Amino acid sequence: MDSDTDKFIQATLRDSCKNSTLLTIAHRLHTVIDYDKILVMDGGRVREFGAVSDLLGNQSSVFYGMAKEAGIIVEENHGFSTDL
Repeated sequence: MDSDTDKFIQATLRDSCKNSTLLTIAHRLHTVIDYDKILVMDGGRVREFGAVSDLLGNQSSVFYGMAKEAGIIVEENHGFSTDL
């Protein structure tokens, strides 16, 4: 799926489900980077669970490593960018 279609679908889901719990299985981090909570699984087991800001604030977290590899982490200011 191209980036524009993905953005449209994600915006539609967020708008339609804004007062609901939404469970998303994603392989692209930008799909879930602005969610309230993230559950990271590996080999069928839970590795991490928490707020995106908490997981990205912990450089030893699995999610932090994934975000860094995906180019979401901006090392210069120790922050993160969701503009993908």
